[in-house]
Amino acid sequence: MRRHPRRGEAGREVTTPSVKGAEVGRRIGVGLMYGLWKPRVLGAWKVPASGPVILAVNHSHNIDGPMVMGVAPRPTHFLIKKEAFIGPLDPFLLGIGQVKVDRSGTDRTAITQALDVLSAGGVLGIFPEGTRGEGDFAALRAGLAYFAVRSGAPIVPVAVLGSSEKRGRLIKGLPPLRSRVDVVFGDPFEAGDGSGRRTRKALDEATERIQKQLTAHLENARRLTGR
Repeated sequence: MRRHPRRGEAGREVTTPSVKGAEVGRRIGVGLMYGLWKPRVLGAWKVPASGPVILAVNHSHNIDGPMVMGVAPRPTHFLIKKEAFIGPLDPFLLGIGQVKVDRSGTDRTAITQALDVLSAGGVLGIFPEGTRGEGDFAALRAGLAYFAVRSGAPIVPVAVLGSSEKRGRLIKGLPPLRSRVDVVFGDPFEAGDGSGRRTRKALDEATERIQKQLTAHLENARRLTGR
């Protein structure tokens, strides 16, 4: 990680997630995801080749994040709950440029790091539902709207389908080995209304726009893939 001059909560020095680390994570993801399953990737060309981007990913299984990291055309920094950073996973996830988030309150350090990723022209991955569930974008938290409106970065909707359809016979917590998992990238869109407003009302309106876009993309992805 690169040192950043600002300080977060309790005066702690804030570090900017490493782009090189995220690229290492992407290469690891490529090997694991294509080695263990059969990803079918649609629309990856829709991800802007440069500049800040937010990937908004549905979340129904623990492999969804690593799957997107492995198949996305650019290295991605995901916002990940701090509970995942246990034991050796803590230095590993930080080393590959991921952002640790404390969901019990407003984690200003994580917010600063996420905005740093975008201000540096990087790719930020977010599960807008906040936690693993049905993966249908039915309930969105306001965080995605905040980052999109604050940074001005376009949002690319991403639908991961097939990761939670069946349990593996060898490892019950994972999809069957060599099974197909579809990852569908959608068209980028702006969350804001062009006014630059960041009021609560503006963020609420942005969240509504985002939910409509993400829901429509998921429906389209299901039609495309037959899932």
